[in-house]
Amino acid sequence: MTPTIVLVHGAYAESASWDGLIERLPGDGRVIAFANPLRGLASDAALLTDLVRTLTGPVLLVGHSYGGAVMTGVPADAGDVVGLVYVAGFALAPGESAGDASALVPGSTLGDTLVAVPLADGRTDTYIAQDRYHHQFCADLPDEQAARMAVTQRPVTQEALYEPLGGEALWRTAPSWFVFGSEDRNIPAGAHRIMADRAGSRETVEIDGASHVVGISHVAEVADVVLGALDRAGAAT
Repeated sequence: MTPTIVLVHGAYAESASWDGLIERLPGDGRVIAFANPLRGLASDAALLTDLVRTLTGPVLLVGHSYGGAVMTGVPADAGDVVGLVYVAGFALAPGESAGDASALVPGSTLGDTLVAVPLADGRTDTYIAQDRYHHQFCADLPDEQAARMAVTQRPVTQEALYEPLGGEALWRTAPSWFVFGSEDRNIPAGAHRIMADRAGSRETVEIDGASHVVGISHVAEVADVVLGALDRAGAAT
């Protein structure tokens, strides 16, 4: 049975960031782009878990950036999760936050680009300043595309970025694959390598010169990783 692929976008992006990848996925299976709320790690993971529990058969989770943290928080008994693909994503350890993981090695410049918007509920939304979005987030994309993405970016709460992962990490029980860019300015490549190593990555692909949006700028290479994971997960089922 072909696994259902669930795509989990990250912060400062939205579901359309998967458009190029979706075009390259097999048409005989089901693909779902989860609308990540970006409100809190535990609450976002709970909503993703609710979705996974409704799915029949094997499931392959694919997460970008903070979306990787969210899928890591899905409990092992939520469904038949046969694989995790981290696309410049956070593979958190228990008790670790996205903010912690991005600082596993020095080099992230994200914090200096953020604009804070206080919310009535006491939390704080964060956006990347539009005039710094291209350089920070997607330096390897054309100017016009980056400008549109800066306008349509979805904010994440500061609290979500610093909320530690509760419970167990799903990568301890599900096989994982990693793909990221050498020029990621949100999560340094060295931090990606650490997360991939400790998760026992089945395959780790570092793309020279790619930015944090490697799933857009190098979609063919990312699709190869996802399809490889799909093949291996399908064979295992």
